[in-house]
Order: sequence, then C-alpha cells, then structure tokens
Amino acid sequence: MGGHLLRRIGQYVLVILVAIVIDFMIPQLMPGDPLKAILGENLFGMDQEQIQAVRLHYGLDLPLHEQFLHYVKQVFTLDLGYSYKFRKPVADLIKQRLPWTLLLTFTSLIISVTVGSALGVWAAFRRGSRSDVGLLTVLLGISSLPSFWVAMVLIAIFAVQLKILPIYGAKSLVIKYTGMAYYWDLFKHWLLPATTIILVSIPGWFMTMRYSMLSTLGSDYIRTARAKGLSERVVMFRHAMRNALLPVVTGLMLGLAYSVSGATLVETVFSYPGVGRMLFEAVYFRDYPVIRSTFLMITFTVVGANLIADLIYPLVDPRVRGS
Repeated sequence: MGGHLLRRIGQYVLVILVAIVIDFMIPQLMPGDPLKAILGENLFGMDQEQIQAVRLHYGLDLPLHEQFLHYVKQVFTLDLGYSYKFRKPVADLIKQRLPWTLLLTFTSLIISVTVGSALGVWAAFRRGSRSDVGLLTVLLGISSLPSFWVAMVLIAIFAVQLKILPIYGAKSLVIKYTGMAYYWDLFKHWLLPATTIILVSIPGWFMTMRYSMLSTLGSDYIRTARAKGLSERVVMFRHAMRNALLPVVTGLMLGLAYSVSGATLVETVFSYPGVGRMLFEAVYFRDYPVIRSTFLMITFTVVGANLIADLIYPLVDPRVRGS
C-alpha cells in the first residue's frame, strides 16, 4: 500500500509540473494583446515610448523563457501576481470570490449527488419497469438541455413572471439585511443558480449509480446473498450499494475539486460573483495572472482530490485494499 501511494504521489508531482508548463503557455497562445486590458481606452492616446514602459513594468517585454522562469518562481513562492483588469492582487480576488463559488457549487454538488445516486439505486432495483424507463427518459431529456438555457427558463418563470426570486448577484446590494433576514436574502439569491446546477447534474449521477448498481446486481455474491434468504433491503444497502460506490466516489472527488472553479455559464447568466465569472472576464480581457492562478488552483485541487480518492478506495471496497 505504501509503495503504491508513493508511486501515485510521484505521478501527481509529474502532472503538476506538466500543468505548470501548460498553464503558462495557454494565455500566450490566446489572440489579442493584454495591454488592452491593462490600459483600456488610454492605449490609443499613448505613444510607443509610454506603451513600452508599461510592457516593461508588467514584464511583457521579456523573452518567453524569462517570463516562464519568472512565472515558475511566482508559483513556488505562492505569489499569484496582480490582476490587469481588476487592479488588485490575484490572491485577494480569489479570497473574495471563492467563498461565493463554494457556497453555490459545493451545496449544489452534495444535493445532486445525493438525489441522483438515490434515484439510480431505486431505478436499478426496478430495472425494466415503467417507473425505471420513465425516469430514465425524463433524466436523459434533462441531460440534453444546456445549463444556460435551463437558467434562462427559470429566470423567465420565477424572476420575470412570478417575481418571487431575484435575478442578479449573491445578495441584495441596495438593502443591507441583518440577522436571519440576511441569510434568507442569501438563500433567495442562491436558489435559482443552484437549482440550475442541480437539475443539469442529477442525470449524470443517476446514470453512473444506475449502471454501477446493475453491474453489481449481476455478481455472484449478490445471488449468494439472495439464496441465503437475506431481505432485499439488506442486499441493496449492505452488499450491492457499497460495492457500487467506487465510480460515485471518483466522481464526487473530482466534483469537489472542480467546484472551486465555479460554474462559469451559470455564474455569468446570474451575474454571480464567483470564481467562474471572474475566470470568464479574465479570459475576455487577457488577464494573464488571473487565468494562470485560477487554472493552477484547479490543477492542485484536482490532483489533491484524486489523492484523497486513492486513500478512500480501500475503505469503501476491501477488494482494492487486498489488491
């Protein structure tokens, strides 16, 4: 077990090193000039000497390899740089945006995993029945809907027609609520974007758990358990579901990792002040430090989530521990 874990850690370190190189190169390959984000309209009123001074200040005049070495130094010293567009340190931006993103994506992930997996188990034990086929058809239909379209439909119904839920931001900007009124206001702003994410996520968890359960239910040990006269409840929860959890655990770990990057489309539609919307704006304005720092944060969280999954597997399935 220890040797396997060390090998996995070595692989993850290699992945991180490769990711650092890719993370540096992606903004360089994007079209456009970052000076437009730095200077805005002032760019057109400046002469070449002034423009060159700005390039010098931000290190954009350096050869590519020197920029890369400077970037590697920043990574290992945890210096995330200074945002061109937002005019503040990237670390402060992430610190400001990340709690809103986690509030939205983490809660939505937990709800969608719970509901989708429960429906998958229920459908697997009724495979081939009308309820199974009907639920499968409905969720496959939902999975084909783009998240931004679902978001706009919810806005049209609950914000425009019924006027019961807000459409913008994570909290009211005009009225300053306190106490329970503040949390109720947060909940109302959270509800529409969270519902959008949950609706489009449930089908994936449902399909994963249903397929895994169907594979497990055909195993010899399930037939043996039933031959012993065990109840279907015991067969479902103690034997089948536990062994069907591995794909769900993998997906959950990756979902937790990707939750730090936010739901870009949903956050943009609802003007939600999270990391996803920040990344969208950074890409649009060629804000190199924000793009690189966000992608690097995602890389580290994905690698960390995979490492945690490797540690959890033996606890979920003893067969993994034996192998």
